[in-house]
Amino acid sequence: MQATIEKVSSLERRLNVSLPAEEISAEVGSRLKNLARSAKMSGFRPGKVPMKVIEQQYGGRVHQEVLGDALSKTFGEAVRQQNLRVAGYPRFQAKDPVDGQASFEFSATFEVYPEIEPAELGAATVEAPALSVTDAEVDQTIRVLREQRATFAVVDRPAQAGDRITMDYSGTIEGVAFEGGAASDQVIELGKGNLLKGFEDAIVGAPAGESRSFDLVFPEDYHGKDVAGKTARFDVTVKQVEEVHLPEVDAAFAQTLGVEDGDIARMREEIKANVEREVRRRIQARLKDQVMKTLLEAYRVELPKVLVQAEVERLMESMREDLAQRGMDAKKLDFKPEPFMPDAERRVALGLIIADLVQREKLQAEPHQVRAIVEDYSQSYEDPQEVVRWHYQSPERLRQVESLALEDNVVKWVLERARVTEVPVGFDELMGNRK
Repeated sequence: MQATIEKVSSLERRLNVSLPAEEISAEVGSRLKNLARSAKMSGFRPGKVPMKVIEQQYGGRVHQEVLGDALSKTFGEAVRQQNLRVAGYPRFQAKDPVDGQASFEFSATFEVYPEIEPAELGAATVEAPALSVTDAEVDQTIRVLREQRATFAVVDRPAQAGDRITMDYSGTIEGVAFEGGAASDQVIELGKGNLLKGFEDAIVGAPAGESRSFDLVFPEDYHGKDVAGKTARFDVTVKQVEEVHLPEVDAAFAQTLGVEDGDIARMREEIKANVEREVRRRIQARLKDQVMKTLLEAYRVELPKVLVQAEVERLMESMREDLAQRGMDAKKLDFKPEPFMPDAERRVALGLIIADLVQREKLQAEPHQVRAIVEDYSQSYEDPQEVVRWHYQSPERLRQVESLALEDNVVKWVLERARVTEVPVGFDELMGNRK
């Protein structure tokens, strides 16, 4: 048995294997004999099936098994001898036989992981978001919580900002109705910015039962390309006007938030603790994004095509599952790999860089780090200890937390070497609140 490895490109290798026909035939014969001892076939007693019949029935399959096992063994030995880190799976291919040839010739083409050179991060700049939670952020959170618990009452007056209205509307462009331009019993809160600019202004002041007509120009960058930049005529009938009522910040309100004794001061303390926890998580997430961007800019990594393709497949499958959960038949959608390629390349590159850093700098996650992350996450739930137990009951769930701890170690390592600049960030902007 002979095997040689040739370098096809910087990451691609080809293993050429020559398997002596005599050795293969001998192994096939040995396996067929073992098979004959227990083979059961109609018309023969167990173990008494003639070898000729065994060969006819099982010879082809056993021959392929022997070749496959020999190739796999040879491939593994060659890779270990050459100290190669194989990325993905090899592509085996039989070479065309030559008359009188006393061996089977095969090749296995595969890629290896790239060698990653350490990068200098001293000149890199990482912007770290900064925000301190004060009474103002607590008040704002309480306002949001009150709005989430708002009730509405029908009023007999013209609609104004903050009201909830029920309306029918229809729109036309040059007298022709367009897709999405009409609805019945549409419920909308005025002042939330959910309508096209100018639409709310046209209906504010209208009481229930009043109809209005007006023209509205769609923005040039409107997502509906068929109507973008065009002028539409809308006919609107306001059917009901409701006034919003926010709950008072009192003991009853505190109890709805889980403060059993209704203590307002304790409620504010708990809200502040929750807000600080969420702010810390969001800042950490943004900081992590900044660090990952810094690593991608600092390192130049050649990506194995097989890993990128596998990641593209994974992203497409994730998209199919997401669409299926939304009730769409994803099987009928013909996904193209190109749109997924940039994200796949980014993910593969970061995976290679992080894996190298973890190994080179010994940044593996420690048990106490994993525990801290689980306990911090559990504080958002009514029974934190039950959440902790739930995580530690599943090795898969713990591995996910270990990945987070590992990434935190990488972030810390980068921040200790790069130039870090604090950048103040607003509460609304950080939390994704719409004003």
